[in-house]
Amino acid sequence: MGLVVLGLVFYVGTIVWISVASAGHTSDVADAPEAPVVIVLGAQIKDGKPMAFLRGRLDAAVQLVEDGKARAVLVSGDANGASGDEIAAMTNYLVEQGIDERRIVGDPYGLDTYDTCFRAIHTYGITDALIVTQGYHVPRAVALCRDAGIDAHGVNSDCGCSTPTLVKNAAREWILAKPKAALDMLWGRDAKVTTPREDSVQMALNVQ
Repeated sequence: MGLVVLGLVFYVGTIVWISVASAGHTSDVADAPEAPVVIVLGAQIKDGKPMAFLRGRLDAAVQLVEDGKARAVLVSGDANGASGDEIAAMTNYLVEQGIDERRIVGDPYGLDTYDTCFRAIHTYGITDALIVTQGYHVPRAVALCRDAGIDAHGVNSDCGCSTPTLVKNAAREWILAKPKAALDMLWGRDAKVTTPREDSVQMALNVQ
């Protein structure tokens, strides 16, 4: 019984922690503030193309750039993912939508949201960013990036997916992902893959 109570307290604390950390730092695309970089979190692809879930995130990033709210895009995901190279798929899609490829930087080792945030600041030197994902995921992404030291603002993107897919992913977020995020923040671990600091984002920001 004691362990059940302890687990419940930890779970509730997780939800409160993430909610407080992200409060006032989320919006829709139209109301998003300006930031130098927009970070797009990777997701499953099919036949080398973004699926609906990921297209929603990428379309939001395109709109942010076109509206002048961000100048560069960091696409962060798994270049060796089970469904294929997420970075190539995201980059190609953005270019097809009219984004200058010189403004796009790919992080092939953004293996989860924590790793994306850790590497964004430690590898790419990003300290101020918009981070785009679906609404239920935004608070966790913002909390993780702000904990890493980034002045992050989350932007809600369309899902474009079926109701069963949305329910499944939302349930995973609330039951598994949020508690894991709290443990990661408490532990303060390094990203699974660390690489030397590079200036590719700064170069993308300097594109005229």
